Amino acid sequence: MEAVFPDIDPATYVRHPLHAMTRDWPETNCYLDIWIEVLAACGMPPEACLGFAVTQDFEGDQFTFFKVPLEDLEALFGLRVTELAIYDRVERHVEEQIRRGRLTLVEMDSYFLPDTQGTSYRSQHGKTTVAINRLDVEGRTMDYFHNLGLHRLEGEDFDGIFHMNAPEGALPFLPYTEFVKFPEDGVPERKRIREAAVELLSRHLARRPQVNPVAAFAGVFPEQVAEVADRPFGFFHLYAFNTLRQLGANYELFSAHLDWLTEEGVADLSQTAEAARTISSTAKTVQFQLARAVMRKKFDKLVPALQPAVEAWDTIMDTLDAQLGKPSSKAA
Repeated sequence: MEAVFPDIDPATYVRHPLHAMTRDWPETNCYLDIWIEVLAACGMPPEACLGFAVTQDFEGDQFTFFKVPLEDLEALFGLRVTELAIYDRVERHVEEQIRRGRLTLVEMDSYFLPDTQGTSYRSQHGKTTVAINRLDVEGRTMDYFHNLGLHRLEGEDFDGIFHMNAPEGALPFLPYTEFVKFPEDGVPERKRIREAAVELLSRHLARRPQVNPVAAFAGVFPEQVAEVADRPFGFFHLYAFNTLRQLGANYELFSAHLDWLTEEGVADLSQTAEAARTISSTAKTVQFQLARAVMRKKFDKLVPALQPAVEAWDTIMDTLDAQLGKPSSKAA
């Protein structure tokens, strides 16, 4: 059974420190969590690709669902990510790419993913992305990157994830799929990665929101929460995930990017990183307060609780402008 990374196994795999359970948000979102682990498996620093986080905005009903831009992955690491056309059975396409040493990222149903035990595994259907490292169709097993690390599914879960027992005439399984071409000359030099990361951060800084997105969120937060309180309680989790969780996880990752740049000797960005962590911890605290507020239908304390994050966002932008040079809109 071939694998893209043949030397790693779910039984002994050690997740990257960005997924440590001591962090505010050990899980971020399915797409970025994959890249954290895949880059680490390649011997590349995932912290280097997180400068895009500074562009996160409040979109009116949610914070931007952050995803590392594919052009950043190519600029930093020489990775080329392209959509894979699905015209045959999915597992056949995956097998072909693995034979070529390429990783496939496939949208699949979390209902059949054992690592989602306690959330959606065998309880509810949901779209998520996995990166397949090893596939054995005859043995009905698959090793895959998802959420906090590397996992294995087999047997009935394998049959379910690939629609093996779909009835005759059922709609074909045509998930959105990407594949990764790795650079032929291996991992780029650290200096090249560092220089590309600084350039990308400057570009992203020029594309940041013109209005403080945390302040914009605070302005509509009480009204939105009042509506959430009138919905079934399960809706609370969806709202919290797409607002406070996306905000907090995004800026905790951005703090890791700033720490990495500091360690790489670019500049002392430690205070800016601490401001990013303030946004993360504030979002986590307010999420707990939000749950209580929804249950009690008392929302007056929520907006003041966001104020440290509002001020931290301004601090981050002001200090980055001062330390890296205020970006021109032409850099975007």
